[in-house]
Amino acid sequence: MFTGVYTAIITPFNTDGSVDYGCLRSLIDRQAAAGIDGIVPVGTTGESPTLSYEEHSRVIDATIEACRGRMKVIAGTGANSTAEALSLTQRAKDAGADGTLQVTPYYNKPNQEGLYRHFSAVADLGLPVMLYNVPGRTGREIAIETICRLASHPSVVGVKEAGGCADRVSLVLSQCDIGILSGDDALTLPMMIAGAAGVISVASNVIPEVMVDMVGAAREGRWSEARALHLAHHMVFSHLFLDTNPIPVKAAMAMKGLCEEVYRLPLCEMDDGLKQQLRTTLETAGVL
Repeated sequence: MFTGVYTAIITPFNTDGSVDYGCLRSLIDRQAAAGIDGIVPVGTTGESPTLSYEEHSRVIDATIEACRGRMKVIAGTGANSTAEALSLTQRAKDAGADGTLQVTPYYNKPNQEGLYRHFSAVADLGLPVMLYNVPGRTGREIAIETICRLASHPSVVGVKEAGGCADRVSLVLSQCDIGILSGDDALTLPMMIAGAAGVISVASNVIPEVMVDMVGAAREGRWSEARALHLAHHMVFSHLFLDTNPIPVKAAMAMKGLCEEVYRLPLCEMDDGLKQQLRTTLETAGVL
């Protein structure tokens, strides 16, 4: 159901720390012009942990309005409380989202049966669900067996695989029928070789055209072209994670004049040495 390039969009802030909805609309217009397939608001890259409940839903509403049907919207509405995930997801469904990205519940570290029941409860709302496996942030991996159990639910349509292991794509697809999107720009091409259908990308905030071209080439079997784009931008993919996401990508966008470099605590600016390293990489790749 979800294929191609989906941008995990940043949440831009004004200098006073409030959400800059005007900038968000401009960023989404830029994504549409680049040919991006969809937008994923208020995920990790959207600094969702520091948004209030109302801000969280309003950013989703604003994204849906700005997309105007030009791109799909997979709303980040996961939580480590099933009741909260249900509430956020129902609100996104009512607003017209095309799907929901459901992160593995974090901190409380449920067992696999708990994960199955949690995701199943959200899927019962009827909005297409993309599971989000990112154990480095949540402390819990969604087991292959659990994904396969969930794949039988008609509303569980995909997995964002961000565990740092391309082999998981083969392990999942050899056992069940479900869509997979890479959750790691640097692993997009290896995962697509194994059968992934695209990427939920951080880098496409900065280089949307490159990601569209690379994924498009891979989907059409133009592997040499896809590999050339991957290699030319691999250092960009890597250095957008010199510090905790989304600090580097927001810094890169500020360098390009696309947004203010404003975060909410506990996130803050990267140190000057890392920022210069990022700038040099972007200049070398022709991004700046």
